[in-house]
Amino acid sequence: MIPFLDLTHVNKPHQLAIQAAAERVIASGWYILGREVETFERQFANYCQTKHCIGVANGLDALTLVLKAWDFPAGSEVIIASNAYIASVLSITHAGLTPVFVEPDPQTYLLDPAKIEPAITGKTKAILPVHLYGRCCDMGPINSLAQRYQLKVLEDAAQAHGATYAGKQAGNLGDAAGWSFYPSKNLGALGDAGAITTNDDALAEQLRAWRNYGSAQKYITDYRGHNSRLDELQAAILSAKLQYLDRENSRRRTIASFYLEGIRNTDILLPPADQLDQDVWHLFVIRHPRRDNLRTYLRDRGIGTDVHYPIPPHHQKAYESYAHLSLPISEQLHKEVLSLPLNPALTDTDVAYIIDAINKF
Repeated sequence: MIPFLDLTHVNKPHQLAIQAAAERVIASGWYILGREVETFERQFANYCQTKHCIGVANGLDALTLVLKAWDFPAGSEVIIASNAYIASVLSITHAGLTPVFVEPDPQTYLLDPAKIEPAITGKTKAILPVHLYGRCCDMGPINSLAQRYQLKVLEDAAQAHGATYAGKQAGNLGDAAGWSFYPSKNLGALGDAGAITTNDDALAEQLRAWRNYGSAQKYITDYRGHNSRLDELQAAILSAKLQYLDRENSRRRTIASFYLEGIRNTDILLPPADQLDQDVWHLFVIRHPRRDNLRTYLRDRGIGTDVHYPIPPHHQKAYESYAHLSLPISEQLHKEVLSLPLNPALTDTDVAYIIDAINKF
């Protein structure tokens, strides 16, 4: 049996470090916004090559808080890829803004810069590129458009811990970035956790208050804020695991290269291999016209898979007002994509078995 993801095995190499971190936090008697959060924020900001990191409760809050802090007029538009995860879209509507869906590039599955400009209107205030599956969006033309039209750029880097673009780290490619440290991420906590990275001093100061009821000083409230704080325990665990992120991403790249070289089934469309050393391969996503049949076939051979994602945002009940949109590229992707197992705990033998099974389908 090869499960799609077994977090017990993924976290086993870090078990002693995680236990030590937990014991340190418990013994400290300080559990909210203390030394562990400050330490992780400094470490992760350095890792992302940014001036600031602000720890928050989860990835959705990270995106939402930035969009709210920018204080756009209600109903302002934010451009986003139509195949993004639902949390990315929720952040826009939670902030009282309107998502504008743009079709992804069918080769990379990322926001297509060529389709952004036709979607810009007088109400457009921001672009939200989602670094889906561990590959950075093409940020050069995206940032050029943003500068031309005076738009903000908010990276959704929830799947891109350690990814790079033109020599720069994800999280340092726009005006701000939202991160998730959900347990399955490349850098995963043992619960919900998130962060914001930015080089904007004023934004960082505001967000540190906003995450804590709008208060930068105890019992003094400057903003109508939120309760969205990265807790000391998760921060300590993330610090313990951060030092291994690059090594584990390297293993992910090795596994991805095995898949790219070994899968020879002509009915399968592989992800692009042109940025192997820049991508962090959070997911290895293939396409097949009979995706569900392939998934059943692999399951019967003990191979777990997942679908990221089965339903596009504009077909979700929560966004039924967008159901009339025609987004054929996104709709086709959601019918065909299949995620294969890819994590540092996989052995070469596991990967070879998966490749052999796929080639025989």
